[in-house]
Amino acid sequence: MAYQTFRQEYLQVPPVTRAYTTACVLTTAAVQLELITPFQLYFNPELIFKHFQVWRLITNYLFFGPVGFNFLFNMIFLYRYCRMLEEGSFRGRTADFVFMFLFGGLLMTLFGLFVNLVFLGQAFTIMLVYVWSRRNPYVRMNFFGLLIFQAPFLPWVLMGFSLLLGNSIIVDLLGIAVGHIYFFLEDVFPNQPGGGKLLRTPSVLKAIFDTPEDDPNYNLLPEERPGGFAWGEGVSWNC
Repeated sequence: MAYQTFRQEYLQVPPVTRAYTTACVLTTAAVQLELITPFQLYFNPELIFKHFQVWRLITNYLFFGPVGFNFLFNMIFLYRYCRMLEEGSFRGRTADFVFMFLFGGLLMTLFGLFVNLVFLGQAFTIMLVYVWSRRNPYVRMNFFGLLIFQAPFLPWVLMGFSLLLGNSIIVDLLGIAVGHIYFFLEDVFPNQPGGGKLLRTPSVLKAIFDTPEDDPNYNLLPEERPGGFAWGEGVSWNC
């Protein structure tokens, strides 16, 4: 019975969120079981481009360190905000969501060539948090019962929290920078005078991931603003 309940809950998670979080958990489990080591996963441009270890372009986004507080904290935020994006502003637009992953990952990898970071998964999580927070500006956040603020401040609160824990803020700044670039190109620039849509999801991704829904009104659900449902002011959301 417990297995069936877990299976049903697992299959209800939207596909991109399910695939990414599962890959992260399985990668961490493989490291904990000593089936692989972090040295086989980390981002190393020389090994990637000179020794053709191209898997590192992906695996460096899947490992968040050994099981502990930092790992659980990252998994909770990754799962929560990735799922809310996929079920919110990307509802019925799986191909566009996958394209955001690819665009963000490519841009982050390029920036990663100039900063001393060997794993980019945490920065990718901050990117997802940033995009969600900018698309839901009126949601009130409650950070562990200590702070109450509007959603757009969430990435900066997380950066401050990292600073208090003694972690490098370069990770957070990288995620915020990439998230802002995507948000500007996708949500801001197209609505500016003389602007236009620069990011277009390739048709091959639409052919693979987007399938017609049985409900013809599936994509007609009311949204108060681009990127979010009608959360409304005064809504409190625990981080």
